[in-house]
This record gives sequence, C-alpha cells and structure tokens, in this order.
Amino acid sequence: MRSRDAFSACHPVVNLVYFTLVLLFSMCWMHPACLGISLAGATACVFVLRGGTTLGKSLLRLLPIALLAAVVNPAFNHEGVTILTYLPGGNPLTLESILFGLASAGMLMAVLLWFSCTTCVMTSDKWVYLFGRVIPALSLVLSMTLRFVPKFRQQFQIVRETLPEDGGVLRRMRTLVTVFSIVVTWSLENAVETADSMKSRGYGLPGRTAFSIYRMDSRDKRMLIWLGACALCLGSGWLLGGADWRYYPAINGASVAPTTVGFWCVYLALCFTPVVLCWREERTWNLLQSKI
Repeated sequence: MRSRDAFSACHPVVNLVYFTLVLLFSMCWMHPACLGISLAGATACVFVLRGGTTLGKSLLRLLPIALLAAVVNPAFNHEGVTILTYLPGGNPLTLESILFGLASAGMLMAVLLWFSCTTCVMTSDKWVYLFGRVIPALSLVLSMTLRFVPKFRQQFQIVRETLPEDGGVLRRMRTLVTVFSIVVTWSLENAVETADSMKSRGYGLPGRTAFSIYRMDSRDKRMLIWLGACALCLGSGWLLGGADWRYYPAINGASVAPTTVGFWCVYLALCFTPVVLCWREERTWNLLQSKI
C-alpha cells in the first residue's frame, strides 16, 4: 500500500476548496440529517486519511467534550415548550434543550474531526504555495503553526526523557513545569531562527520566484468542477430551506421530501468525496499490481 493517499495528492487549491465547503456547511447547518452526514463523513475521512488508531484516539478525546456540551446546555438553557421534568432548582428540563445540546455536541465533534483531516492534508508547504505570494506573512505564520504542534510534542517528549520522574506528586509537577519551560524557550528560539532564515532567503520580496511541485492536471480540474457543482446545488438548496431546522421554542424544520432528500444526497456525496477518491485510487492500484 502506498504511503500517500489520493486526496492528499490533489492540488492544494482542491484541498482548500473542499475543506472550506465542508467546514462552512458543518458549522452552519443544525439539521439532524446534515449533522449526521457531516459526522459520518468526517469519521470516515479520518479513518481513511489517518488510520483507525488515530480515529480511535480522537474519538476517545472528543467524547468527553461532546458529552459535556450535551449536558451543559439543558442544565443552563431552559427554553422549549416540551417540559419533561423540573430540576432541583425549580427550572424546567425541556426536550428541546436536550436535543439542542446533542446537536451542538454532534456539530462540535464533526468540526473537530474535519479540522483533524485538514491538518493532515493541508501541510505547511501547501499553505506556503497557496498564500506565499499573496499574503506571505500569513502564509509563514500558518506554516509555522502547523509544524509547531507535532514538533512541540516531540521535543517535549525528548526533554522529559532526560529528566528523572521519581518522587512524589509535587516533585513530578515541578519536573513537568521545568520541561514545559524548556520546550517553550526552545520553540520561541526556533520561531526566531525560522523567521530570520526565511528573511535571509528573500521570502516575501516582490518579484521573488519559488519552486513548486504542484501542477493542476485533468483530475484536479474535474475535482474543482465537481466541488463547484456541489457548492452550487447545496447553496441553492440552502436558500430554498433544505437545511432549515429550529429547536426553540418548538422543534420545526425541513421535512422529508424529494427536494430535501436530493439535497442530503448531494451533501453526502460531498462529505464522502475523499473516501471514494481514495477507494477508487487504491482499487486501481491493486488492479495494476495484480497484472504485473
């Protein structure tokens, strides 16, 4: 199996347009069907792009956050017409507040999983390629930010292994504070060195040329046409009310109809585009290998 998936090998413009669309729709649409499609698509993309182990770890980290969001909303928000019971403080517990909390938790999980896919696909060199000439300062900041988290974690582990961890809880806390201070100092020095290195190479100067390995081929053009068609269909369906859903004061929204089902099918196809692309590429690759 190849180390690089088909979707990550697409042109950076294709990747940027795709993640912009799915993140925008995931954050704006609160319809249960749209939330389910977005969460399923994000989960499948993490599995394909980052593997089952990473997906399991991500879900274990996100579930407590999602449960907290689902519990906090009905505890502090008492709007809604369907009263289930009354809390010890006398405030009502409504069905609408519970469902809105669950919807908020699903949206939070979907958005965070999509961001996980974005950080995997949109590497630092892609950000520099996309924005290096237009806004070089922002491009450099984005590139350094994406590289910062994995390098910070790796350096933290290296420094931590050099210091003893024996002793009580207080001594271990002091050791962690020392390690954190060392790594923060290292990261600041590394940021200054990177900025000086880029400046000495003429980064951001007008007329500066740059080498790029990215070329827009026929597959990338077809992908852009597909994404544009999906955006047009979904935008039209959005304006026609296909994603409308209201939780307060009573639950109301777009019902199941041929137009809304078609709208959801297009959204499903958009969210699973990387999965289908990687599956087709892998199938073609295995077929070619079997003929050798």
